[in-house]
Amino acid sequence: MAKKAVASLQTGSKRLSKAINMVRSPKTGAYTFVEAIMDPKQVDAFFNKK
Repeated sequence: MAKKAVASLQTGSKRLSKAINMVRSPKTGAYTFVEAIMDPKQVDAFFNKK
């Protein structure tokens, strides 16, 4: 149920990616969005963690 949205960001010599994951709350059932800016190699781990 994860929404994958990845945008590439370039700042100077570093290449970064912004990842947005849709997470469902166990209490209310509502969806929230979790955003993170990270190295492109870490994006898969971000989406796979529970």
